[in-house]
Amino acid sequence: MIVLGVVLLILGFVTGISLLWTIGIVLIVVGAVLFLLGSVGHAIGGRRHYW
Repeated sequence: MIVLGVVLLILGFVTGISLLWTIGIVLIVVGAVLFLLGSVGHAIGGRRHYW
C-alpha cells in the first residue's frame, strides 16, 4: 500500500493531476499506520502482521 501510494504521488506530480497526488498521500498514511500497528503486535483484520 505504501509503494502504491508512492507510485501515485510520482504519477500525480509528473502529470499534474491533483487527484492522484491526494490519493497517494492517503495511501501512504494508511499504509504507514497499518504497518506501525502490525509491527507492534496489534491484530489488524484478523492478521497478526501486516505486510
